[in-house]
Amino acid sequence: MPKPSDQQRQVLTELLGLGGHSVRKSHYPELLARLEELETERNRYKWLFEHAVHGIFQASLQEGLHSANPALARMLGYDDPREVLWSPADLASYLFVGGSEELQHIRQVLEHAPGLFGYETQLRRKDGSTVYVLMNLLLKPGEDGLIEGFVADITERKLAQQRLQLLNDELEQRVQARTGELQEVNRNLLQQIVERKRIEQELREARDAAQEANHSKDKYLATASHDLLQPLNAARLLISTLRERNLPAAEHNLVERSHQALEGAEDLLTDLLDISKLDQAAIKPDVDVYRLQDLLAPLASEFQSVAAAEGLQFKARIPDYTISTDFRLLTRILRNFLTNACRYTEQGRILLGGRKRGEFLELQVWDTGRGISEDQLENIFLEFNQLNVGRAAERRGVGLGLAIVERIARMLGYPVAVRSQPGRGSVFSIRVPLTQRVINEAPVTSSVRSLVGDPLPGRRLLVLDNELSILHSMAALLEQWGCVVVTAVDQEDAVRVLEGQAPDLILADFHLDHDVLGCAVVAYLRQYFGSPLPAVMITADRSDQCRRELQRMGMPLLNKPVKPGKLRAVVSQMLRESSLG
Repeated sequence: MPKPSDQQRQVLTELLGLGGHSVRKSHYPELLARLEELETERNRYKWLFEHAVHGIFQASLQEGLHSANPALARMLGYDDPREVLWSPADLASYLFVGGSEELQHIRQVLEHAPGLFGYETQLRRKDGSTVYVLMNLLLKPGEDGLIEGFVADITERKLAQQRLQLLNDELEQRVQARTGELQEVNRNLLQQIVERKRIEQELREARDAAQEANHSKDKYLATASHDLLQPLNAARLLISTLRERNLPAAEHNLVERSHQALEGAEDLLTDLLDISKLDQAAIKPDVDVYRLQDLLAPLASEFQSVAAAEGLQFKARIPDYTISTDFRLLTRILRNFLTNACRYTEQGRILLGGRKRGEFLELQVWDTGRGISEDQLENIFLEFNQLNVGRAAERRGVGLGLAIVERIARMLGYPVAVRSQPGRGSVFSIRVPLTQRVINEAPVTSSVRSLVGDPLPGRRLLVLDNELSILHSMAALLEQWGCVVVTAVDQEDAVRVLEGQAPDLILADFHLDHDVLGCAVVAYLRQYFGSPLPAVMITADRSDQCRRELQRMGMPLLNKPVKPGKLRAVVSQMLRESSLG
């Protein structure tokens, strides 16, 4: 039986024409078809070889380049591919920039491996320039060292990489330079921070020292003013007693001058105390709802006599509204408005009233005084500023009234406005919020209403104060009003001088000797006599704590130095109410 290999050999022999004629004839069409296929493949390979974008060549390690396509020739700057068919020696001289050493490296790699792939190198062009290429070299086995090579031009990529590397190098240099600058800036900043910390520490120490000095100043001012207000209060009461007497013209003139001097000293001390408390934020608003009548009626009663003494007409128009405010602070603002109106109006009239402005009520004080020029309106709220005063003899007050107004209004959040025409007068106003809420009773310190008749003559009053000068001055003034006055310096003395008969009203100093409070003595006397005796507290203590304590006890408060007109109004009102009760 023949072997398969024998059959294959027989077929091949017949195909190549070595067998019989009949056999060749039977295989001829198949041979032609195979030859046509081979020709087609050859032509396609040739077309690809000639029209490829990348360079293609065949070479051997011994004989150099056998063939090259046009793309490789163009890449190297030649017109004809035959010009690049160099021998191995020519390859080292004309093509590879690395010369014979590079060829030796390629040969060593291919001797030990089937190919060299992704090999980047530089080739020399015809004009001497170089081109960066990426080569893939494939050693064809069994063909005596035949090498097929594929070459791609990567010059643009390499140049882009070089440009990028150059940019990176420049950037790194700039970064290094900038880093050095930043390090220098950081060093300077650290030095500044250290210096700033030192300055801040010095500022803190200076601030603490200033605060301590300011605290000491406030404490001294409060103590000194309290001590000064006591004799001033006594002198004021005595002068007021003399003013109400029928004196000869010369003596009356002296009394009036004394009165004006004391009034200026009192105003200065009062304003300094208020400015100090406002600057130290020692005053906190106590906002509630009040009838406008309760706010303005006491002021109208108080300034009716003040305006009359200056030869001025005074009118108050009080609409029926309720407002939300701090009663005491708003009263202080309006009192300062009215005081200035009386002080700087030579003739004419003063009007106190209110007008509704949407959800607000604008409280206004009109006067027919000298007026203020427009360029000076912004300065009137500065401390110690008095306008239109030429000589010292014409100055009245020290220019703190409107500065106090500005601080209180800013604290309350109320806008203050002023309109003025020189020679015709001014209008000072402040806007406060209206409310429909249920109102509270106004503080009894200001619940003074106009009186019919004089309830003072014949009424028995107890004056309680640890200062003998004030006791004597107060007694003299009250007795001149027709009152029967008994005086005492403490609780035991009060029980003794009253001789078991309850007084109609008690005027008590808040701070007595040995830390005893006047309100405590009043409470004892009420219990002692079994009667809710009406009482008024008089004190130089202007603290909110004192005010709240007396409000809680339902006792009216008058601050020293006591203004005689206000004292008379409060005492008269309380005696009237006690009589009606």
